[in-house]
Amino acid sequence: MHRAEKPRTRPSPKLGTIQDAVLDALARANIQSPLPGEALDIASGSGELVGAIRGRFGLRTSACDYTDTLMKDPTQRVDLVDPNTDKLPYLDGRFCLVTCIGTIEHLEQTRSLLREIFRVLEPGGLAVISTPNILNLPSRLRYLVTGFFSRFHPLPIRERCNPDVHINPVSYFYLAHALLETGFLDLEPRVDCYQRWSWLSWMVLLLPIKIVGLFFWLQEKNRFRTITPGNRTLVAAVNSRDLLLGRTLIVCARKPM
Repeated sequence: MHRAEKPRTRPSPKLGTIQDAVLDALARANIQSPLPGEALDIASGSGELVGAIRGRFGLRTSACDYTDTLMKDPTQRVDLVDPNTDKLPYLDGRFCLVTCIGTIEHLEQTRSLLREIFRVLEPGGLAVISTPNILNLPSRLRYLVTGFFSRFHPLPIRERCNPDVHINPVSYFYLAHALLETGFLDLEPRVDCYQRWSWLSWMVLLLPIKIVGLFFWLQEKNRFRTITPGNRTLVAAVNSRDLLLGRTLIVCARKPM
């Protein structure tokens, strides 16, 4: 049976950068490797996260992206990879850490990339994935009114999209489901910060959400039998405070030993 841990109690996230939140998640995860570890950053961009991981945790770093023109660190090589179509050009079990920050929302394929991340991680290695949190209250209200989640917009037809355009909204439940189905364990969802506008929505909508959420839970569990011991913590997290208020979703997951 898959195991998904309930989010741990921690102080309310403050306003800050996604990078700060990722580094905090890594510090809490206690990265360990039997040898001097190596980390991989997928879609490394300018290399700020790679440099921070190297400096803070003392890990050797690899980077890959669809282009190497964005990298600002002249000492960091960038391997060219299209995550939509290419396998990661690394041996099985090479890395103790793989980060994929702000990437899956740009991709046509998500689960195939997660399988590749699993493959290149060493046993006990850590994956950290982030994507816009489409379950926060402003995003849910925007979807109710417009049919589009926050940070997702109408896309052109038969025109090449800018690589920076978000094309793949993935909520926590489906990202967590994909990670567990891939073989990851010990999922820990967190967010980078709480949005100020979310607090007002929270005060107004919390009670209706709890009432309707209970009705949904009972219907799914008793009538449709879709809530099971294996997925109940994932379903419960959908209306957790972090996911109702948080801006960006960050999920840590481990490859089994």
